[in-house]
Amino acid sequence: MTPAPEGVMDVFLAPGELWFGDALTRIHTILGSCVAITVWHPHKLLGGMCHYVLPEQPNHRPTHLNAPDPYYASDALDCLLDEIRRSHSQPHEFRVKLFGGGSMFPDVMATLQARGHHARDTMDIAGRNIDAGRSLMKRHGLHVSAEHLGGNGHRSIVFDVWTGDVWVRHQEPRHHD
Repeated sequence: MTPAPEGVMDVFLAPGELWFGDALTRIHTILGSCVAITVWHPHKLLGGMCHYVLPEQPNHRPTHLNAPDPYYASDALDCLLDEIRRSHSQPHEFRVKLFGGGSMFPDVMATLQARGHHARDTMDIAGRNIDAGRSLMKRHGLHVSAEHLGGNGHRSIVFDVWTGDVWVRHQEPRHHD
């Protein structure tokens, strides 16, 4: 990792959170089946990250909850896009990267599929989160410059806004005999 400039603020994102900041920001998160989207402006040295948990909102969402909820993919991206516009920038000026969507229980998924269960439709949140992220990028005309998606296990992510570098540590699940 590049040494941090003096005065850097370290931000840790929990699931369903996002952060947008300047060059004195480092953003961390830990992802399992969740997905993180990072955006970085190479000239203004601005960037942000969202950490969404589910691909879409439930159909039965109460009407009094009209505010965007970054717990869900489309709302998380909408919130990031709002931050980009507030910075007097345009989304296409940013470099976009996607991370996460790891299967946390690959043995369970394999067993369900072997039994003929369509696990992808109901249980594969990780795969559905990846599909949602890629679909949103296309829908908004955003080019993904890098991604580290899928597989098994969790990822630790560190995003240095002063360089645009995103550091990924991917850990496979441990098998117990």
